[in-house]
Amino acid sequence: MTRILLLGGTTEASTLARTLAEAGSDAVFSYAGRTAEPVSQPLPTRVGGFGGAEGLAAYLVAENITHVVDATHPFAAQMSSNAVHACDAAGVPLCAFERPAWQAGEGDQWLHTDRIEEAVNALPDTPSRVFLAIGKQNLAAFAAKPQHHYLLRLVDAPEAPLPLPNTTVEIARGPFDAAGDTDLMQRHGITHIVAKNAGGAGAAAKLTAARDLALPVIMIGRPQLPERPIKGSVAEVMAWLSHPAA
Repeated sequence: MTRILLLGGTTEASTLARTLAEAGSDAVFSYAGRTAEPVSQPLPTRVGGFGGAEGLAAYLVAENITHVVDATHPFAAQMSSNAVHACDAAGVPLCAFERPAWQAGEGDQWLHTDRIEEAVNALPDTPSRVFLAIGKQNLAAFAAKPQHHYLLRLVDAPEAPLPLPNTTVEIARGPFDAAGDTDLMQRHGITHIVAKNAGGAGAAAKLTAARDLALPVIMIGRPQLPERPIKGSVAEVMAWLSHPAA
C-alpha cells in the first residue's frame, strides 16, 4: 500500500494536499512549524522537525512511508537536503514539487545575487528605504547596513526584538496583488526591493509593482540542492505516485 509523506509549507503543497485527500490517498502533511497559525490541511498533519536526516529516515521506516514529496519552500535548503539523504538511507522514493523561478522581463531592473551577504553588499551606502521581502530567517545580515529603513512583511508579529534598528513591520498573509503592493511601496516611500527568487504567483505582485514604479530589485538566487526528480504540477506528482517504479 502507498503511504505518502508530503513536506509542505507552500501554496503548491496545499493544492497537492487537497488532491491527495480527494483521491483518498493515505498521506501525512508535515509543517516545519515556523508559522504560528499555518493554513489548515485536509490531511493528517504533523508539525515540527524530524531531527535531521537521520531522524527523518527513522520516521520513514517507523511510519511505513513509501513515497516522499518535497513541496517545501525553494529556500528551505536544509529540509530539502535532509529529505534527499533520508530517503536514500531508507530506500524511499522522493520527488520534489517545485515551482519555476521568476524570470526578469522587459522593464525589470534586477540585480542577481547568489547569497544573502551579496544582497546586503548590493544595497547603496546612502540611506534608503528598502522593502526586505525575504521573510524573517535572514534579517540579521542586513544589520551591517543600519542606515536604511527596512519594511518587513511577515505572516506573524515578531516575538523577539528584530536585529535591525530601523524597521516597519506589516503583518499580512498572501497571495498579494499588484495594486496592493504598489500602494504599499508608495506609502512607505520604497526605493529598493530585496527578494528571494521563490517563484509562484502568490508573491509575484511585488515584482510587478517594482516594474511599474521603476524600482530596482536585488534578487537572491535559489540555493544549490542535491540532485532529485522534480515535478512541476499536481498532475505530474500524482502520475509519479501512481507509477509502481517511482
